[in-house]
Amino acid sequence: MRDDCDDIAWAFRLAIDRGADLIVSTGGLGPTFDDMTSECLSKALGRKHVINEEALRIVERKYAERNLPLTEHRIKMAMMPEGSKAIYNAVGTAPGILVEEGKVLILVLPGVPSEMMDIFERVEDMMRSRAPKLYYSSLDIIVKGVPESDAAPVIEEAMRKYDVYVKSHPSGQEVMRPVLRINVTSSSPNEDEAERNVRAASEFISNKLRERGGIIEA
Repeated sequence: MRDDCDDIAWAFRLAIDRGADLIVSTGGLGPTFDDMTSECLSKALGRKHVINEEALRIVERKYAERNLPLTEHRIKMAMMPEGSKAIYNAVGTAPGILVEEGKVLILVLPGVPSEMMDIFERVEDMMRSRAPKLYYSSLDIIVKGVPESDAAPVIEEAMRKYDVYVKSHPSGQEVMRPVLRINVTSSSPNEDEAERNVRAASEFISNKLRERGGIIEA
């Protein structure tokens, strides 16, 4: 399925309108016609899509090192929403894009994993400063006598009822001697709330699995 600029712009706009503090996008910063993330972000922001002078210097230096000229397709990688900041890419060619829209910080990274990580590490501290502080709570439940396939619907129900993530880790034999380690985690800006979520979900799972003949070791 080919990329659609209207869909990409809609996704950015939706995140902005829903009150996101931080938006991170990956991919679509290269020289080909279907690398359109920057252009679509400009559309979402209602800004001109212009050559960013710092980005142009970055791209020009990259190709000059290889004795290659600037071409229209290479210059394309220096085009960004008006008012953006170019983030140097030490691994590849296309710079990252950092732009603010009101209180929203938007970061656009290349899709190549090594390039993405290089740029991410350059701006990680800034991103963390914009993200809300979250508290995490976690609890393991050891269950003997219940196959993972029987525990699966209980786990799914717990995740629907409570603000938690639950993962099961089998270590015995599924049919003959099943043993499960079930990890329940929750995050919240409120530490007590994260702990309450974990306790409530863990109690729910334990009770349901006891009904199925399980032996619980918390």
